[in-house]
Amino acid sequence: MADVSHHRTDLRGHPDVSEMRERYARLLGERDVVFVDGPVLLAGLYLAVSPWVVHFSGNTDLAMHNLILGICVAVLGLGLTVAPTRMYSLCWTMCAIGVWLIISPWVVTGSPDAGMILNNIIVGAITCLLGLIAAGMVMRNRKVVT
Repeated sequence: MADVSHHRTDLRGHPDVSEMRERYARLLGERDVVFVDGPVLLAGLYLAVSPWVVHFSGNTDLAMHNLILGICVAVLGLGLTVAPTRMYSLCWTMCAIGVWLIISPWVVTGSPDAGMILNNIIVGAITCLLGLIAAGMVMRNRKVVT
């Protein structure tokens, strides 16, 4: 019967140690912007429910607009978590959505109130900032790789 009771905790003598280190480094290299995933998801979820939190005084156009864009931003955040290498190229999309959120109260509605304006400016600025951070990290990683 084979003796399997010995456990080696030291992997220095393992024949595939260099390959395992390279694979581990590759996996970690893809997740540099991990701190952006959660805030993007939360910003999207807040944006989706914000018309009912801020009480958009019966303006259904901006409420539906924020609901749809909130779901889109939340899906981007979820995508950054699930498939980071594919989704990091969409970081610039978050910047564009953030800028659009800032100007959308005046475009979507004729006369927005102060709550609508302030809500969309804050959420738009946060979304744009998170997109810029993620895009900057992606650009920095591409320069390091090349």
